[in-house]
Amino acid sequence: MRRTKAYYYFDEAGDTAILGRKGVNLIEKGEASKMFMVGYLETTKPQELTRALNDLHKDICEDELYAGIPSMEKTRISFHAAKDCAEVRDRVFHLLKKLDFSYYCVVLKKEEAFFRNMFDFKDAAIYKYAVENLLENRLHLYSEIDCYFSSLGNVVRKDTMQSAINSAIERFKTKSCLDNPSVIRIFIQQSKERPLLQASDYVLWTIQRAYEKGDFRYYNYLKEKICLVCDIIPLNKKTDPV
Repeated sequence: MRRTKAYYYFDEAGDTAILGRKGVNLIEKGEASKMFMVGYLETTKPQELTRALNDLHKDICEDELYAGIPSMEKTRISFHAAKDCAEVRDRVFHLLKKLDFSYYCVVLKKEEAFFRNMFDFKDAAIYKYAVENLLENRLHLYSEIDCYFSSLGNVVRKDTMQSAINSAIERFKTKSCLDNPSVIRIFIQQSKERPLLQASDYVLWTIQRAYEKGDFRYYNYLKEKICLVCDIIPLNKKTDPV
């Protein structure tokens, strides 16, 4: 265990929906994502990264060139990869490539039988399972870890995320016979309150595009930052998007 403090910033992409009214498969109709994924940005330098993102946000918001772009109304609140215009998105990606962080992600293929039998289609259970798998081998690495989760209604709650972390620690202990002495704290916040939650959204967006659209442009640009993409259904193996 490294005697230092790390910060994990979580976000999700895709949705958990599979069935619509009368049992219609929403994925087959193109009305739901093929995957649900949870990822987190890991850094030991949150102040440095936050300052850089805030400086970029201020510069963009004050730039007259962007003033007439409709999406700027939302960008002025916070960065969001799917909603920012192409010009803003390019500038955020150029900054992210320079920053010191790593990224980890798990991807759940939305198979109906698995989601029914394992989770009973309950969103909180699906999210919790993703977090458990994501953190199983990542919570013993630092003496302290602050985990920031992007707020998601009743799905992402402090008690649920604490349960997911406890399960991840127990899984690691079972296979390694090692206790986890790390001090772990949990924070649930709006993305607009934490620039690094916005950065996490951006990186996860690149992975989502690779899976959902076969578009590797942004993923390849940040690939050196992305340390793990783990496809846990159905093969439960670590892999790059395919």
